[in-house]
Amino acid sequence: MAYWLMKSEPSAYSWDEMAKDKRTGWNGVRNYQASNNMKAMKLGDECFFYHSNEGKEIVGIVKVSKLYHPDPSDKKGRFGMVEVTAVRPLKTPVTLAAIKEHKTLKEMAFVKQSRLSVSPVRAAEWKTICKLGGL
Repeated sequence: MAYWLMKSEPSAYSWDEMAKDKRTGWNGVRNYQASNNMKAMKLGDECFFYHSNEGKEIVGIVKVSKLYHPDPSDKKGRFGMVEVTAVRPLKTPVTLAAIKEHKTLKEMAFVKQSRLSVSPVRAAEWKTICKLGGL
């Protein structure tokens, strides 16, 4: 299994909405590197759900429930999407500040490429963040 981090602005789509919907299409990604990360996802891969811009914290975990396929919101047909299913919230949200302060998380792709909306997470980073989040 691989691990990922997916960003969403809570004003556009929040963890509370994700938990209520239980499953959603992760559409609207228009960056080639983020899109390639979604293409690399496999069924069952787990992803951190990160509130960007407002909150700036990892708040939950979702899993990939449908592989990369065309994104109907992309009228030019260049980009695709995956579907994700809510797994569980973190007991304690893990803030961007906490991630940047933690010595083993400073090299995360998410920290190094902060504008990327979908990024890989190494297994050791995943375990550390889960522990920080009370899981």
